[in-house]
Amino acid sequence: MPILTPRVALSALALLAALPAAAQDACTTYTVKAGDTLGNIAFAAYGSYNYQMIFNANRDALAGNFNNLPAGLQLILPCEDGRLTADSQLSGVIAAETARQQATRSADRPYAPALKFVTSNDWKPFTDQSLPGGGIYVQMAATAMQRGGNDRDYKISYVDDWGSHIETLLPSNAFDMSIAWSRPDCSRIDLLGEFAVKMCTEFEFSLPIYEVAYSYHTLNDSAYANARSFSEYTGARICRPEGWPTSDLEVEGLSAPAVTFVQPKSPMDCARLLLAGEVDLYSIEIETSTANFESLGATDKVYLNPALATFNTHHLVVSKRNPRAAEYMTMVNRGIAEMRETGEWYDVVATGLAAWNKSQE
Repeated sequence: MPILTPRVALSALALLAALPAAAQDACTTYTVKAGDTLGNIAFAAYGSYNYQMIFNANRDALAGNFNNLPAGLQLILPCEDGRLTADSQLSGVIAAETARQQATRSADRPYAPALKFVTSNDWKPFTDQSLPGGGIYVQMAATAMQRGGNDRDYKISYVDDWGSHIETLLPSNAFDMSIAWSRPDCSRIDLLGEFAVKMCTEFEFSLPIYEVAYSYHTLNDSAYANARSFSEYTGARICRPEGWPTSDLEVEGLSAPAVTFVQPKSPMDCARLLLAGEVDLYSIEIETSTANFESLGATDKVYLNPALATFNTHHLVVSKRNPRAAEYMTMVNRGIAEMRETGEWYDVVATGLAAWNKSQE
């Protein structure tokens, strides 16, 4: 499954010193005040500390500032359904870019083999056959094949054993790319475990298709609830679903035997294990974890650590053994770059999240 490896830890001191943001409305802009954090701005606007949507809408402005928001920074607070403004429409950019692609498409398309993507089910709203277009990440991969000057056929397959993507399916060229994995911090490879090292040395990563905030949930009365540094998680039983790597914690010095990792089949299993007291900590992307506890009606029973969070980037990956690895990577990167430039990237994300949220009502 998607490897989720953090790139940068949020400043504990900045979060501890933070003051609650003044009440605001979604569908507006907000001027950051001294002491604000993404979490308290999100809570004031949406009633939830899940600030992923704010980050998505302000990606460029926040890229270097998310752990220390400068006073005076202007942030877009999207509508609750993801629209950037009240008078904008979801899917509008997607429709316009699709029409433009069709209008410029050559009738005489050169033959080239279809690029073979592989992904997995049960990672909603990102990848699952039951979702529109197969999920947000599948839509991004498919769209990239038709943007940036690309006009390439592709095939999407679902193989629900994430480990097989890395161990067999990509190295053997049975498939060309897997959707999607986090990139380990390869600059700290000496601290990484075997799997993360393998990812760093044997695979190529596309441009990021998404950046996710990674959360750390405990029970309200847990001894780990007040942790303000990763070292304070020493001794904890940490739940990460099977296939989610642990390299983000490895670079913080948290690996066996310092901690015990529990890896059930699904994120929801981790949520249930935490509520049952069978693990001490549940760590995964904030959208998934908050949705799990909302679904279980247990939001009031868990504590989201405000001082420890990380951002992770998700990518398409190709094996370096693939003789067309460079060609395929150049192709998808062109498409991803154009989607960012036109705003289609945000439209795909917002539309996908809105559809998923509506399905959960």
